[in-house]
Amino acid sequence: MHKSRLAGLIIDCQTENLDQAVEFWSQALGYAIKPSTAPEDQNYVPFATKPEDLHIEVQKVEHPSRVHIDIETDDIEAEVRRLEQLGAKRLRQVQTWWVMEAPTGHRFCVVRPQRANFAEEANQWQG
Repeated sequence: MHKSRLAGLIIDCQTENLDQAVEFWSQALGYAIKPSTAPEDQNYVPFATKPEDLHIEVQKVEHPSRVHIDIETDDIEAEVRRLEQLGAKRLRQVQTWWVMEAPTGHRFCVVRPQRANFAEEANQWQG
């Protein structure tokens, strides 16, 4: 048994100027920027959302710009297998998460829990 739910929205930006993209989306959405100094976060800039709200971040990417969702789970492998049974396919593993593709062609990621109320609010799945 494991849990999962929608974690957040990731704004993928094919850009050389991540700071400019982050500033635009910060102003457009009305969220403060919550920068990280960790080297592994150099292409990711989250916004300061409330702990119970969706996680929203801007990500520098090589592919065309788009928005994708993250699904948070307490068991990544179990959730990936569940989604594969629904028709999704694994594309690649990045650090601790999986990039997947839905049968509709949409890309999404399966990630570890992101929000404080995950345990209380997530869907529970058998198997």
